[in-house]
Amino acid sequence: MDRPTTPIWIHRLAVATVLAVLALIGIGGLVTSKGAGMAVPDWPTTYGYNMFLFPISKWQGGIFYEHSHRLVASAVGLLTVILAVAIWMGDSRRWLRWFGIAAVLLVVTQGLLGGLRVTLYKDQIGIVHAALAQLFLCCVATIALVTSPWWHHYRFTPAQSRAAATLRPWFIFTTVAVFFQLLLGATMRHEHAGLAVPDFPLAYGRVWPATDKVALDKINESRIDQRDFKPITATHIYVHMAHRLGAIMVLALVASSWWMTRRNSDAPRFGRVWSNVWMGGVILQAVLGAATIWSNKAADIATLHVILGACLLGLGAAQCLALSRLASMFDHTVKSDDSRKVLKSSIESRVAAA
Repeated sequence: MDRPTTPIWIHRLAVATVLAVLALIGIGGLVTSKGAGMAVPDWPTTYGYNMFLFPISKWQGGIFYEHSHRLVASAVGLLTVILAVAIWMGDSRRWLRWFGIAAVLLVVTQGLLGGLRVTLYKDQIGIVHAALAQLFLCCVATIALVTSPWWHHYRFTPAQSRAAATLRPWFIFTTVAVFFQLLLGATMRHEHAGLAVPDFPLAYGRVWPATDKVALDKINESRIDQRDFKPITATHIYVHMAHRLGAIMVLALVASSWWMTRRNSDAPRFGRVWSNVWMGGVILQAVLGAATIWSNKAADIATLHVILGACLLGLGAAQCLALSRLASMFDHTVKSDDSRKVLKSSIESRVAAA
């Protein structure tokens, strides 16, 4: 018997919210790539104006990117509140109603962190702000998935359920790895370490760059004409190289997940399709990462790299959720079988004792 179907307009609202969040992440990436994070030095006002009444004529240079980021963030917050109210009105699932409230709390926290990043001028807050943006994307993507007609009406077999239970742990592990790789990327951007190593696939012509004082002095002397010029430290290089190593690990994990899905003849069809997209996406992400370095961190390429990374995380979270739903039937069957065995053993023991 099917669960009650969520009104389609709630699902469409959730999808619109996901797209708005992706747009917000993209604009946030532009703000960082353009070095416009402090183009507007006050918050919640914009140069003393009410944020929503700031004259368009003053949207110049970095102010355009930073102010646009604030306006889109406000729109995302409003959409999230509307979505949470819609879920309480149109969906009977108690857990989903509270999940909608959690989304509202997340977006409010995200807004406050964005404001504190400006008023306190702390790069560390920017890193947390970026990480929370990815978690918020997963949150609204979850709502979009579980309110979809597909979620309510998808049919699966016991064999597919068993396959999902086998694949689920690996996909969860890989998705967590993708999140930490995005966290490394955010740390690298906000610590201005994106061009700490300006060549690829080698690093200053070596497999692993030197980080002693002589090498660092030589590096900094050569960086005068490069973007993001700030003195490079050993920490910058370590963070940058950790991101490269993380990219290799994520590529290997996604490839393994894809291969395991392809080899499992009982894997559900959606799992095969989604893993194909995931595999293609992570290859493109690697190319964009290399292109970011080769282009001297061109803003459009770096921003596409940020947006695609968020999409890969969202897709990974969706796969984990869908596989967990299928695997729950297998888990229920195993528990039922175990209960029957325990009951049978208990009866046999009593018969033997009598």
